[in-house]
Amino acid sequence: MSVDSVWILGIHMTKFAKHKDKDLVDLASEAAQGALADAGVTMDRIGVLASGNLMYAQTGLGQQLQKQIGQTGIPVYNVSNACATGATALRTAIMAIKAGECDFGLAVGVEKLSGAGLLGVSAKPPRAETWTRSGRFGAIEPLDGRIGTDTMPGVFAQIGLEYEHKYGGTDFELFARISEKNHAHSTLNPLAAYQKRLTLEQIMGDVMIAYPNTRPMCSANTDGAAAAVVVSGERLRTLSLEQRRRAIKISASVLTTDPYEEACQILPNVNTLTRNAAQTAYEQAGVAPDDLDLVELHDCFATAELVHYDNLMLCEPGNAVDFFKSGATWRDGRTPVNVSGGLESKGHPIGATGIANIWEVATHLRGEAGQRQIEGATVGLAHVIGLGSACGVHILEKAGV
Repeated sequence: MSVDSVWILGIHMTKFAKHKDKDLVDLASEAAQGALADAGVTMDRIGVLASGNLMYAQTGLGQQLQKQIGQTGIPVYNVSNACATGATALRTAIMAIKAGECDFGLAVGVEKLSGAGLLGVSAKPPRAETWTRSGRFGAIEPLDGRIGTDTMPGVFAQIGLEYEHKYGGTDFELFARISEKNHAHSTLNPLAAYQKRLTLEQIMGDVMIAYPNTRPMCSANTDGAAAAVVVSGERLRTLSLEQRRRAIKISASVLTTDPYEEACQILPNVNTLTRNAAQTAYEQAGVAPDDLDLVELHDCFATAELVHYDNLMLCEPGNAVDFFKSGATWRDGRTPVNVSGGLESKGHPIGATGIANIWEVATHLRGEAGQRQIEGATVGLAHVIGLGSACGVHILEKAGV
């Protein structure tokens, strides 16, 4: 029998940084044990474990993690889903609870990426000048070197410039100002990889990675982990007053992929699947974009943040530039975005990011975000997107049981 609701009972993230003395299991264990302690439960209560990791997905990390935190014979799901890996791991635990298979679930996301360099870059074999049909679909040709690039900085640079071409109003400085905001927010987040405010001149004058994204406008490769304990609403009502007080309701949990459209086999479309996920999430939660007190969205690059204002319906279609210029996305604005510092400052250990974004929102809803606290926050949205493609959107609410 399905359950009425699912709640975050405990959640934890490690500091995102270069952890030279810790491996994946060390980091995952730290996050998992932190989440269990935060929830006030022990491993023997957990009925399902979902372990998210991208770069070493084939190693059975979830089983390795069990050996450190408790081997209780429960089902383990090893999850890999591009940058949406952590969000997918959490959704896996949520679905197990919703299906009535267990009352408690644990989701963990972890990655070690410090020093990884530019992901997706590798030597390419020589190509003939004349293209011939090949590959699974017989008509698929990689972008790189023929139509732009398939490296992530280049792809998201193109996405930002496409928005400019369609709606106008953007320029190099505007994208840099988005990065300026996120780096300013990071100064209040002790768990961020970088906690340094950068001037507009510093951001624009740094190394150009893929126009219009300079180095500070790109997500930072770091090591880190995040974990969450989730519980059914029915079981939550049997727990202590303090556990119920700090529990955060998961009002929506949505995962989408690209729907078919012409060229979808070649050109990534971060817009449609995000908009579809957001629309479904708002319907599930029964809230509107105007109800959101804060948003953690997937700013893998400054250009990505701008287009996702539009995709998440934080503004009217085509009005992302005016929305940003209004000051709405600063922490003292109408709809604060990436108060954590975002991926550009907090860092982007891929497998951990989806749960870390949820940690940030949940921490504000609990009123435990310290200096960066959004006062009176009761509803928040967390968003991640991975090309390949996957988009995860979760809406969280502070609600008494």
